[in-house]
Amino acid sequence: MRSSLEIFNLASRSHRVVWQSEALFEAPNWTPDGQHLLINGDGGMYRLPVDGSAPPQPINLGFAGRINNDHGISPDGTLIAISDKTEYGKSCIYVLPSTGGDPRQVTLNLPSYWHGWSPDGQRFTYCGIRDNVFDIYTIAIDGSDERRLTSGEGRNDGPDYSADGQWIYFNSSRTGRMQIWRIRPDGTDVEQITDDGFGDWFPHPSPDGAKVLLLSYAPDVFDHPRDLDVRLRLMDPDGGNIETLFELFGGQGTINVPCWSPDGLEFAYMRYFPVAG
Repeated sequence: MRSSLEIFNLASRSHRVVWQSEALFEAPNWTPDGQHLLINGDGGMYRLPVDGSAPPQPINLGFAGRINNDHGISPDGTLIAISDKTEYGKSCIYVLPSTGGDPRQVTLNLPSYWHGWSPDGQRFTYCGIRDNVFDIYTIAIDGSDERRLTSGEGRNDGPDYSADGQWIYFNSSRTGRMQIWRIRPDGTDVEQITDDGFGDWFPHPSPDGAKVLLLSYAPDVFDHPRDLDVRLRLMDPDGGNIETLFELFGGQGTINVPCWSPDGLEFAYMRYFPVAG
């Protein structure tokens, strides 16, 4: 696969290519200062300028050499959360300085897959798998006060906080097909947001609170595999005015984690192209 890191502008409805590689890279995060993107590849993490003026540079992750595509930057830009399986053979969430350094373990219960920071930077939301049950959790960044928000109603995954911190959006198969839901951070008021003919994943509320970005698979695709025709869609926070922005070849790795620009005018994503053998 050729990996193409791209940016979509909502006003102009235009795409621009930031950088491409013959290697597999995934899951762009946008830094809060608007200047850089973070991506993962081959178990490591890399930083590159948004304008593509320089190639990706590796970030020192200490002992962590098997990170996956569940990572993100704190709202103040000082910390990075990663999900890595070097120590335990299962995905564990750690934090480290955004400039690089030694990771500090956050989650004791494994596997845990990071997905979003609370707006105040004090908590994570993530998917935890316990006895093969996928549920939504939150935890303080010091590793205390783990809270389970869902209780095995289907597979629950892909959580991300709304900009005001009042909701956590996630995808769930509790009605059969994977759809978008939201829940209060205290586990109350769960609501279904999408109810359509697609398999909907990875909802990301915009920084201004106006829209939610999501990735949609064909209805017969249950999980979130890579290398399929998918579509990126946009909707109001309550699920209204949903529209397809564009279709692409992708899936796993395209928008697994928060990818909005700080001003909410653009978002980054990964597109993939088959390379002839």
